[in-house]
Amino acid sequence: MREITVNEIARLDAVDPVDAAADRPFHMDEETFRLLYDRTARPLWSYLSRLTGDPRIADDLLQETFYRFLRANPAIEDDSHRKNYLFRIATNLAHDARRNPRLEAADVHVDRAGNDASERAAARRVDVSRAMARLRPRDLAVVWLAYVNGSTAAEIAETSGLKTASIKMLLFRARRRLASLLGEGRR
Repeated sequence: MREITVNEIARLDAVDPVDAAADRPFHMDEETFRLLYDRTARPLWSYLSRLTGDPRIADDLLQETFYRFLRANPAIEDDSHRKNYLFRIATNLAHDARRNPRLEAADVHVDRAGNDASERAAARRVDVSRAMARLRPRDLAVVWLAYVNGSTAAEIAETSGLKTASIKMLLFRARRRLASLLGEGRR
């Protein structure tokens, strides 16, 4: 058996990118991260919960999203870019979770005991939730980013990896499909 010197071990450690990435420090201090988390965690979790259909999976993916963001050390231009980068990571993780057969999305649950006393408002929420659950994942993501998150077409394109020119058409088709699904529920 051959003996290994300390220099050879140091060279092996320097070559292994997995170990090197694990030893690399985060690119944010704790206070900056806390502010980022406070501003983005709730909308990001809502987005993940809607995409996966399961709040438990959304919890796990939210944690993984922030972990990957911290490890990536991206070149961020401003807060908007940082937010879009987080949503891009979350979108990719949600797609991966959907492809993983071990993770099954639960049925969409709507809390009927909401703040609204009106039964009609509660029924509309249920109808919209069911219709959104029947949208294709890409359509659901585009609609959610546009109307719930308030993202622009350029931000949606950056988040989803699509071309900016195709976002308006995708939104038009997704809205039409959503309207069709809502119309089916009223018959």
